[in-house]
Amino acid sequence: MSELSPRRRLLVLAICCMSLLIVSLDITVLNVALPSMQRELHASTSGMQWTIDAYTLVLASLLMLAGSTADRVGRKRVFMTGLVVFTIGSVLCSVAADLDALVVFRMIQAVGGSMLNPVAMSIITNTFTNPRERARAIGVWGAVVGISMAAGPLVGGLLVESVGWRSIFWINLPVGLAALLLTLRHVPESRAPKARRADPVGQLLVIALFGSLTYAIIEAPGSGLAVVLPFVALAIVALTGLVWYEPRRAEPLIDLRFFRSAPFSGATVIAISAFASLGGFLFLSTLYLQNVRGLDALHAGLWMLPMAVPTFVCAPLSGRLVGVRGPRLPLLIAGVAMTASSALFAAFDAETSDVTLVIGYVLFGVGFGFVNAPITNTAVSGMPRAQAGVAAAVASTSRQLGQTLGVAVVGAVLAAGVGSSAYAEVFVSAARPGWWVLVGCGVLVLVVGVLTSGRWARGTAERTAARLEAVEVRETAGVGS
Repeated sequence: MSELSPRRRLLVLAICCMSLLIVSLDITVLNVALPSMQRELHASTSGMQWTIDAYTLVLASLLMLAGSTADRVGRKRVFMTGLVVFTIGSVLCSVAADLDALVVFRMIQAVGGSMLNPVAMSIITNTFTNPRERARAIGVWGAVVGISMAAGPLVGGLLVESVGWRSIFWINLPVGLAALLLTLRHVPESRAPKARRADPVGQLLVIALFGSLTYAIIEAPGSGLAVVLPFVALAIVALTGLVWYEPRRAEPLIDLRFFRSAPFSGATVIAISAFASLGGFLFLSTLYLQNVRGLDALHAGLWMLPMAVPTFVCAPLSGRLVGVRGPRLPLLIAGVAMTASSALFAAFDAETSDVTLVIGYVLFGVGFGFVNAPITNTAVSGMPRAQAGVAAAVASTSRQLGQTLGVAVVGAVLAAGVGSSAYAEVFVSAARPGWWVLVGCGVLVLVVGVLTSGRWARGTAERTAARLEAVEVRETAGVGS
């Protein structure tokens, strides 16, 4: 790919950020619309869980496949396909006649979304070849997530109250179409020099593992153990199959050797824990503010600003701290803040007082703002440059899997606690076990962050990188001979 002018590079960055904005906004905007959707579609708590988890589950399952496919057939081509599918999925969601249709259309949206973020990151990496420029570009990319977190609740609230919940999907149309036309005209095509081969068996095992596990968790309160036990068994079989099959492939979908690096394993656990907290936190907060306090969607969005604004402010600060002092300090701040926030709700019923509610939201916003930047940095720490993209893709998958599990577990706990009781009367007590689950997630971020960011952990990353490089040299020599 020929060197682009500075103006063209900035335009490519803006186009990639547009795709990230619609995918990120889709998560935060949807949460504010949940109660309205629940009323119109006559959905249960598990039905609301599926509107979120159908999207994040498909996204988590297909991210690595989309990244490797783009390397092989062309990043621009896959990126444009993703924009088309995501935009069509958004149109379909806006006209869904019932809950089942909405869940299916959300899955179509996610197929498109899986082709956007990892591929856009590859386009940015190949467009900004200067390390300093690339760092700045990735910093801008990260700030867009903060913007979507801050704007999502407000935008969602305004749209739901003025037009209706279906309008939250309409905002994807102009942005998606503009990004598609600009990509066609301004983004150059690129491919990896040596693309990874497809791993269809590994991909099917990942889908079986994520899907069956999520279904078992969400449906357990309403359907009972007899119904979900086969899905638990399927998840165990799929996990066993992955552990047995993947090490036997030359180019596996998930390279299990990566997990010998303590920073990489730690980043995976931290990503799952932090995003499980985010998914559970948004789910409980939205249902409480609208279904218990009786706020409309706009005022619920305003109430969530004390969480969104600190996330937006702290995210770039965390990135600078990681660059100067490494990931440990941001992870410590994140773990303490997220644990303290959830503990306020779990132990002191923070919902019942305006002051403690705001404090809880601010603490969570600070914690989540600090946690995101160290995850990718820790995942690729010490990895060979050729493997850094794959390691980052696993970290992205872990984020989506965490959000899926957070909504599934917390929603299941809430549904079990509410039962057939009056929803508003028992919500606070029914949600308390869910808040304790989020306390556990915060503690994991703190403890794993400390354990996997020290000298011993860096040593395991260096040894893992050396082994991976040695294997790659042997394989290259074997091909050349």
